[in-house]
Amino acid sequence: PRLREPARGATQLCDLVPLMCTPPLVTLVTLVMVPAGVFPYGFHNCIQAPWDPGLFRCIQRFLSTVRAAVGDLPSTATSLNLSVNILRQVPPSAFAHLPQLYTLDLTHNQLELLAPGAFSGLSALAHLDLAHNNISVLATGVFTGLGNLSTLRLDHNPLQKVAPRAFQPLAALSMLWLRGGRLSALEPVAMAVGNLTHLDVLDLCDNMLSTLGPGLPPTLRVLYLCNNSLGALSGATPEVIPPGLRVLDLSYNNISDPALLSHLCLNNLTHLHLAGNLLDVVQLLRVAGISPRQVDVSGLQVNTSGLEYLCKQLRGQRLQKLQLQRMNITSMPNRALAKCPVLGALDVSGNRLRYLGCIGWLLNQKQHAALRELVAEHNLLQRLPSLAGAGAFDNAPALRQLRLDVNGLARLHRAALRGLRNLRHLRLDNNLLTDLLPGSFADLHQLEDLNLRNNRVAVLFPGTFKGLDRLQTLDLGGNKLRHLAAKAFQGLPRLCRLYLDRNRLLEVRVAAFQPVQLTLGVLDLRANALRYLSRHLRQLPPFRYLRNLYDLKLQAQQPYGMRVVPQRFFQGLSALRSLYLSQNSLSAIPADAFDDLAQLRYLTLADSSNGMGHLPAGIFKNLSQLRSLNLESAGLRSLGPEVFGNLTRLKELRLAKNELRTLDVTLATHLPALRYLDLRKCPLSCSCANAWLPAWLARGPVQVVYLYNYTCGEVGGASTYLHCFDTFVCYLDMGRYLFAGTAPAVLLLLVLPLLHHRGYWRLRYQLFLLRAWARGHWRREQRRYTYDTFVSYNSGDERWVLEELVPELERGALRLCLHHRDFRPGRAIVDNIVDAVYNSRHTVCVVSRGYLRSEWCSLEIQMASYRLFDELRDVLVLIFLEDIPEAELSAFHRMRRVLLRRTHLRWPSEPPAQPLFWAKLRCALSGGEEEEERERGDREEVPFPGTWELQLLYIWVNLGTRCCSSVCCWSSWAHTLLQLLLPLAAPPRLGNSGGLREAPTNPSRHTLS
Repeated sequence: PRLREPARGATQLCDLVPLMCTPPLVTLVTLVMVPAGVFPYGFHNCIQAPWDPGLFRCIQRFLSTVRAAVGDLPSTATSLNLSVNILRQVPPSAFAHLPQLYTLDLTHNQLELLAPGAFSGLSALAHLDLAHNNISVLATGVFTGLGNLSTLRLDHNPLQKVAPRAFQPLAALSMLWLRGGRLSALEPVAMAVGNLTHLDVLDLCDNMLSTLGPGLPPTLRVLYLCNNSLGALSGATPEVIPPGLRVLDLSYNNISDPALLSHLCLNNLTHLHLAGNLLDVVQLLRVAGISPRQVDVSGLQVNTSGLEYLCKQLRGQRLQKLQLQRMNITSMPNRALAKCPVLGALDVSGNRLRYLGCIGWLLNQKQHAALRELVAEHNLLQRLPSLAGAGAFDNAPALRQLRLDVNGLARLHRAALRGLRNLRHLRLDNNLLTDLLPGSFADLHQLEDLNLRNNRVAVLFPGTFKGLDRLQTLDLGGNKLRHLAAKAFQGLPRLCRLYLDRNRLLEVRVAAFQPVQLTLGVLDLRANALRYLSRHLRQLPPFRYLRNLYDLKLQAQQPYGMRVVPQRFFQGLSALRSLYLSQNSLSAIPADAFDDLAQLRYLTLADSSNGMGHLPAGIFKNLSQLRSLNLESAGLRSLGPEVFGNLTRLKELRLAKNELRTLDVTLATHLPALRYLDLRKCPLSCSCANAWLPAWLARGPVQVVYLYNYTCGEVGGASTYLHCFDTFVCYLDMGRYLFAGTAPAVLLLLVLPLLHHRGYWRLRYQLFLLRAWARGHWRREQRRYTYDTFVSYNSGDERWVLEELVPELERGALRLCLHHRDFRPGRAIVDNIVDAVYNSRHTVCVVSRGYLRSEWCSLEIQMASYRLFDELRDVLVLIFLEDIPEAELSAFHRMRRVLLRRTHLRWPSEPPAQPLFWAKLRCALSGGEEEEERERGDREEVPFPGTWELQLLYIWVNLGTRCCSSVCCWSSWAHTLLQLLLPLAAPPRLGNSGGLREAPTNPSRHTLS
């Protein structure tokens, strides 16, 4: 579903939607900032159920009109609950836009008027509930269009008048409740429902009926007329009772004369309820046409003789159940029911029994083997002789269900239940039992459910439940247990559900659950006294071995909550699916608290506020299966993206009643499966931190509960609604930045055509220069050297090199390349020299007279000078070991040229000057060739890639294409001379053969004539 259309009058909340109020540019920026993934939607006054997309609840919203409630609901709605509001009327076709509606609940409103055609358009509606309203009249045409309605509830309305054709459109109606009205006669109602051929149940209890009348539909099977004023049964005729009626309830009508019932045709009834009337059972059974099997004598006055007479009347028949409820029976003497037929169940609940004899004494021999169920709840039993002695139920071996709840039993004998080997269900709850002795349930091998809730049991002795091999449910809630012994649950190999809630347990230990650790699935420990003040447990985690536990309740520990969840507290609960930790006033939760709960589906930490403020990062990192997370009223002030890091399957998130003022923009991206978000009563601010929210709240499959009711402060005395927050102010600075970025771009687009027209060739020339420089720079960046320095020296200087130079430089972590050590054996000497020069960052030439005469040394310095002059790389460092006059160097023109362009070092003979020599040498070797090239680039112009003749041709062509006036020509001539002089001043270059090619020394040769 998408964003719904707002209900009529919604503009009172917001004049314009923010995306329509803001400028287009701001809108675009807003949409760009909205996180990708899921987007929410919401309804003004309804909540869509997370588990059923067709179910909508609009409960307690103080709605006065139907339109305000359902105006924005989708047409796919199938169930709608509008209860507990202040609706006074339903106008025509109020729900016409919901054609698929199947259930409609309008209870607990103030409805007084149902207009004709109020429910038109609801052809699929099957259940309509109008109970607890102020409807006094049902007019014709109210239910038009409800041809498929099967259930209609109008109970607890001051209904006084029903139009004869009010129910005529309800052709499929099967159940009609009119209980709690002010109807005074049955005949008008019978006329209104007479044409309902599918009506099965009609409830007219708690009205003011004083007379009966014919006209009820013949298909009616159940008729409730209890608590009316039919004491005289006025208008009673055989036609009053339809032929298909099976159940008739005339309870609490002050009927005192049984003979009045003879006017009614009761032959076809299976159940006749007469409780609360002043009828004698004996006289009632003597009325012709009433069978004892039909009458429910519960609630009638009876004495011992009346019971015997009732049993005599029922003799020879097999009864499934004998109900003697609410008959004010105070005692059951021996053999009181011995004359009754064989019973399957006996119910004596709701009496005032203070003493109940042995079952064997109440029944005869045949009844012993047939009795399956005995119910004696809600009596005043304080003790049972049968429970005080052994073998109390030896005479009821087939008993499967025994209910002794809501009495005053204070003691259970050790052997009281002996012999009940077929018992399946035993209820002893709501009594005063204090002790459960070991062996009390030893014979109950088939028992499946044992309810001991709301007693006064304080201790569970070892062996108490011995023998309960098939017990699956044990309810010990509401007792006074403070401690669980290690063997308290021994003898329960199949226990699945254990309820220990509302006790006084101070701690739980791992040994207590050891006997049931393989089968226990549900453990209820809520409302005990568990409390932890430290994050570190003093013992093993209490649930460590409960591998199959899937439901754990720990909420509302008394009196002040758990306070702290210890580290690894839930260790071992690998199968847990539901965890309840609400109402515990938690102040700290460790980040690893839920690490072992990989299968968790539901987690609630609601109402746990105790100043916690925030959740630790990564607390839910292992809960990838979590579907529902309840953090309502948890005292949270912030929620960062690190909290929801791994909740990829979370569908329902409740954050209501927290102190959240801002939400992180990454919320949507971290929760891709989110479908339900509750932020009610969070003080969200209309600040730029929430600027992404309005646009995010406008789209998508995520339902935000009551989206249109979220406010964020007061402006001029009126609330500002979050969905109307104008985010324009948050993007003023961004607009300034966008202008600063787009203005130069626009200017550039204007200038580029002009530059293209006026200086195309010049721009292209500069582009080629830039590309050449970039390629060279890239190649230099890609260069990697094997050595830092190649040392070129003569064999006569080897001693100085090895004793002085090499130790000093290698001590400084330099990698040196030496002839005798690093040249590859078997390879040509020339190849080794070339590799040494090009794989070293610098070349150090140790110059002496022997060095100058060596051919190999000449080759080495020739390669280094080639890199110096042709490739323009700063690689050569000269060291003179002796003074050589310039006259001797004149024969070595290459060396002389190097000396003219480069400085060199001389080895001092004085020892004090030698440290300075080494410092200068290290400084020369530490400088990179990049610095040298940058210096050279500042001094020299990079030459044009080609001969100066081609450059001259380019300038002349460029000049001829652009000049058309004398001024332009003179300026171009000046520019031509400047461009010619720059390349002529370039340094000399080495030819491809390695020979030296001098630059022209006579510029006049190249001047223009």
